[in-house]
Amino acid sequence: MSTLVIVRHGQSEGNERNEFTGWKNAPLTNKGRKESREAGERIAAIGISFDAAFCSGLVRSIDTCRAILRETQADRLELSQTEALNERDYGELTGMNKDEARDRWGSDLVQEWRRSYRTRPPGGESISDTSARVLPFLLCEVIPLLLRGRMILLVAHGNSLRVVRQAIDRLTTEQMLSIETPTAVPTIYRIGTDLTLIDKCVLTGDDR
Repeated sequence: MSTLVIVRHGQSEGNERNEFTGWKNAPLTNKGRKESREAGERIAAIGISFDAAFCSGLVRSIDTCRAILRETQADRLELSQTEALNERDYGELTGMNKDEARDRWGSDLVQEWRRSYRTRPPGGESISDTSARVLPFLLCEVIPLLLRGRMILLVAHGNSLRVVRQAIDRLTTEQMLSIETPTAVPTIYRIGTDLTLIDKCVLTGDDR
């Protein structure tokens, strides 16, 4: 059996400002750093340490991943950073407050850009485009480790994790588009060496 732990980064300054952060390199807030440490503590409390760790190339993901590795006594690991796990590129929306975007383009169009599978915002990526880079990464880098029974940490973003969860949970596109992933809440997947999903749990910390 192998273990895959997926975590969205802790709160970033872009989240705090309600922005379309995308590929903008927004750092974690103080709250985000605290969330990241607490995520690591919850993972450590159930006895998980990691054989491999992956994150996006954006600082909010990198810093969250490092915090979790420290708390799980796995900071000896070399952290694998890849743009394949980056947040969706929002193009002209990047760095813009979401309410300002609705005022400029209208709520219906902004909602279509956010939740349509194939519609791109101006100069940006659709969720389909994001899938086209995340899925090959999973196939080439993550699945071979799962087949060998490894414990893997993957820290990324709301939209790139939609794609990961669609693949692992075998969701329809409609189900995938409806996912909302909170910041710094680990989801633990126990996966058989034939890639069947054995168990799944979410470490919310609500029992504290």
